Amino acid sequence: MGTHETAGDRPTRSTRRTFLTASAAATAATIAVPFAAAPAAAEEALAPPGPGQPVRPQPPDPELYALLGEVDRDRIEATVRRLAAFGTRHTLSSQDDPVRGIGAARDWIFAQLSGYAAASGGRMTVELQSYVQQPASRIPTATRITNVVATLRGDSASQRAYVITGHYDSRATDVMDAVGDAPGADDDASGVAVLMELARVMATRRTEATILFAAVAGEEQGLYGSAYLAKQLKAAGVDVQGMFSNDIIGSSTADDGTRDPRAVRLFAEGVPTAETPAEASTRQSVGGENDSPSRQLARFVSDVAENGATGMQVRVIYRRDRYLRGSDHISFLREGWPAGRFTEPNEDFAHQHQDVRVIDGVQYGDLPEFCDFGYITRVALVNGAALWSLAQAPGTPKGATIVTTNLTNDTTLRWQRGDEADLAGYEVVWRETTAAEWQKVIPVGDVTEVTVDLSKDNVFFGVRAVDQDGHRSPVAFPKPGS
Repeated sequence: MGTHETAGDRPTRSTRRTFLTASAAATAATIAVPFAAAPAAAEEALAPPGPGQPVRPQPPDPELYALLGEVDRDRIEATVRRLAAFGTRHTLSSQDDPVRGIGAARDWIFAQLSGYAAASGGRMTVELQSYVQQPASRIPTATRITNVVATLRGDSASQRAYVITGHYDSRATDVMDAVGDAPGADDDASGVAVLMELARVMATRRTEATILFAAVAGEEQGLYGSAYLAKQLKAAGVDVQGMFSNDIIGSSTADDGTRDPRAVRLFAEGVPTAETPAEASTRQSVGGENDSPSRQLARFVSDVAENGATGMQVRVIYRRDRYLRGSDHISFLREGWPAGRFTEPNEDFAHQHQDVRVIDGVQYGDLPEFCDFGYITRVALVNGAALWSLAQAPGTPKGATIVTTNLTNDTTLRWQRGDEADLAGYEVVWRETTAAEWQKVIPVGDVTEVTVDLSKDNVFFGVRAVDQDGHRSPVAFPKPGS
């Protein structure tokens, strides 16, 4: 059945196990994780023939239910209204006026997050992360750009981090207008309100991995604040395994009245922009154009957040972002990290980036009056479910490889073992090449190599880690190797 090895005081364990289709059911007993009962008939009907059981969503645990139950709609509304009340939060606006401009907004956000951190027992810290941006596109003169970052340090995997951002700068129709009113309620006080509320409810809780709650500036001028944040994390050697930008999540109503109050879009790019041409060519030659780390992250979000605890559908969009638009997740994609953008399902362009004005008795502008605070709250629940589930689960497996050196009708996968103390083992997932979602799962135990009686030529494979409480990591898509 395989070889054994001993590393330090680690118990002896199997590192290779061969699985035949007929033995897949017996394999489930090798991993001590609570799995649900037999799948529903509909899942059985949709799952392809072959080893394993149909993939099913990860249900919320009691801690997650309790956390989401504390998310407060009224606090979210109050945050959006307070940010809009600063008049403008343009990146080039006043930084020292105590009541108007980006400086006043910055100081208020810092004070609020610092108050939340005070209840964390020292686990959460808050900083003003500043640098001077020299003249560049949409920055005519040297300008100080400041991110407000609250860091909730993980207990056992602090170098593994997940990031949530919203940009607190705003703009009027003229992107260079630094003095006119630009309340920016939907774009993007709504996103800042979500990260602040999640920072509040998570500050008093312990997580295994680290979460960063970042209100970034300079987005409307060119993603300057998030680019600086991402570069600082890269320089510090932080293992960012997931990032979410919440940008324009204030309402589900379009300019034609269309409403979809129970859905949020999550944009996730395909072949990573950070890949070299050779890496991209290899990926395309063996398949996997739909299996970037960002799309695995998006699938994870759907898995843990589409349930009764959030009441929301996560509509994953297989694109980097919308046409003519971009958000702060792009800064993290450029550093080679998985990232996605949450945004509302329908947009009312008449109220975005509009100067505050009244035309024919109709008020225009990005004002709180056009926000749906119940909707923002539900988007906060989706983010909360994703962040909590990521931070409590093992990290995404590293070094995942699919052996392609021999012509065989089975498939051998290898990966590196994680160092989480509560790691229970691993699962192999697979799907037909024409399917968008993982379809079957095979629990394989605490091993680092497995052979599955299924041809790698015909399906796609992935590997995910599972802890002793049943928390699963995002899937790692294996690269061809030996």
